[in-house]
Amino acid sequence: MKTRNFVTMILLLVTAFSLTFTSCKKDKNSDPADSSSLQQLSRDEEDMEQAMDESMNDVDQLLSEGNLKSTTLRPCNANIDSVSIVNDTLTIIISYHGLNCRGTIYRRGIVEIKKHVGTQWHQTGATVMVRHINFNIKRIRTQRTITLNGVKVHTNVSGGLIWQLGSGINSIVHRTRGHVTVKFPDSTFKTWSVARQKTYTGNPPENLILTIDGFGDEGTYNNLLVWGINRHGEQFYTQILQPVIHRQVCDWDPVSGIKKHTIPADSKSATMTFGYDSNNQPVTGGECPTKFRLDWQRHNQSGTVYLWL
Repeated sequence: MKTRNFVTMILLLVTAFSLTFTSCKKDKNSDPADSSSLQQLSRDEEDMEQAMDESMNDVDQLLSEGNLKSTTLRPCNANIDSVSIVNDTLTIIISYHGLNCRGTIYRRGIVEIKKHVGTQWHQTGATVMVRHINFNIKRIRTQRTITLNGVKVHTNVSGGLIWQLGSGINSIVHRTRGHVTVKFPDSTFKTWSVARQKTYTGNPPENLILTIDGFGDEGTYNNLLVWGINRHGEQFYTQILQPVIHRQVCDWDPVSGIKKHTIPADSKSATMTFGYDSNNQPVTGGECPTKFRLDWQRHNQSGTVYLWL
């Protein structure tokens, strides 16, 4: 009897150990829900867009100067180092060395603009080439940094100038397309494709509204804003599902709209919905948001997190 009881006890212990081991092994292999790479991609892509806007807004202002009565809109803590003409190409070089005019972003590096001498930026379809050379920004509020290199084609689709809004012009549409090499704080480099459409409305100089759309196509994906390899070595696609709205009075932070990141190789995606406050509630009225919602999905797992802008 004692032998039988002993054997039974041993079998029970083996069974329990086997179940425990199997459970541990299953947890390890299934890699419990991890949205860290999606969160990182969301932050990286937002920082890249912030850097693009910081520089492209200055490009637009400089290109508009021929129609302005003063140079008060020139970028702060930046030098216009060179304005030269070679053959039929005009080159303008902006060198950055400090805070932007709002005191919210520290900038350094170079942005180079090239245009045909006969091109007037206010003309419909006017096109220039814009090159970022080690252009780095650091957001003072978050201390996040990012560095851009690359060449893009910048087009005034609608014609007209931003300062003319409200004077017979209701909207200004610009498109920027090209490639940018992004350097992250961990010193990794990745090249991304960009296809951004910016529509300006509102009342300049202090109450502008900026609407961002994507117009890129790659494979089965459309309405692409950005696509390429993230810092984790994964191919990703970022689409605009609902135009993303930025307001000047909110320091150009996104106040509404929806983006979607897709990483097909790992069957995961993340949808970013903008317009949330510090309590994870949708903003109302003219309130400026401080967070966005990230709804992520990986295989058969999903979740929601709220991230600071």
